[in-house]
Amino acid sequence: MHVFVTGGTGQTGPAIVAELVRAGHRVTGLARSDAAAGRLEELGAAALRGTLDDVEALSAGAARSDGVVHLAFGGADFSDPPAMTRRDVAAIRALGAPLVGTDRPLVVTSGTLVMPAGRVSTEADAASPDSIGGLRYEGEQACLGLASRGVRSVVIRLAPTVHGPRDHGFVPMLIATARRTGFSAYVGDGSNRWPAVHRLDAAVLYRLALETAPAGSALHGVGEEGVPFRDIAGKIGERLGIPVRSVDAADAAEHFGNPFMAIVYAADAPVSSAQTQRLLGWAPRHETLLDDLDRGDYFAAP
Repeated sequence: MHVFVTGGTGQTGPAIVAELVRAGHRVTGLARSDAAAGRLEELGAAALRGTLDDVEALSAGAARSDGVVHLAFGGADFSDPPAMTRRDVAAIRALGAPLVGTDRPLVVTSGTLVMPAGRVSTEADAASPDSIGGLRYEGEQACLGLASRGVRSVVIRLAPTVHGPRDHGFVPMLIATARRTGFSAYVGDGSNRWPAVHRLDAAVLYRLALETAPAGSALHGVGEEGVPFRDIAGKIGERLGIPVRSVDAADAAEHFGNPFMAIVYAADAPVSSAQTQRLLGWAPRHETLLDDLDRGDYFAAP
């Protein structure tokens, strides 16, 4: 299969591109710079120059492919979430248009934080536009709506922590805060739960979804349903040799640097992937988040 990929040089993208290439697929990735194009070539993929705002490039890449994996997300300006959502929806529509009536796959990335908080959500539960990850909601709907138009459209909701080497997501930011403040913090009693998945397990899930997932599927990219946040903070404190303690919800924004991060780190957002695993025969097998914090590269450099 010839697969067109957006976001192939981001945090999770290289693992997915490598997994597809190893499985015998031919990959072309969207590249907005010479560096991105070079990275794709190192991974065994070709490059198509363009950006997420270049809908003609997106449509051309999709039209020449046998399937699409959309990983990139509407820019990085979190000060304007609606603009990020608009870019994402426009990109999904541009990628999906050439696939209409072909039954070719379109795999779009979302996040488990789009699910209702406070209980273990399953793939059968509805996403919520009012959730922490609600900026992903419209993109999900744009993708899944294509299933009725002859596109094998699939949404993968990734855990907020996709861990592994050279992670630059929420956990490294938490570690940086602990270094800066001199203690590793959790909010309240720290019993809130975070799902997690290893990057290499996520890569296998994307390949399986591309190859076999039914049209209209909403899948959960989760290896662990919910790791207590107090345990994450405790492991960080242990590795840094600093105290571990609670911060009040009222003080969390100041401690973590901004209100959004305070909300994210206090979120109780457990998610099940049991249905995804049964449907695709997917079996996460790599390190847990706490094992990765113990043995990975999270503390290799300040």
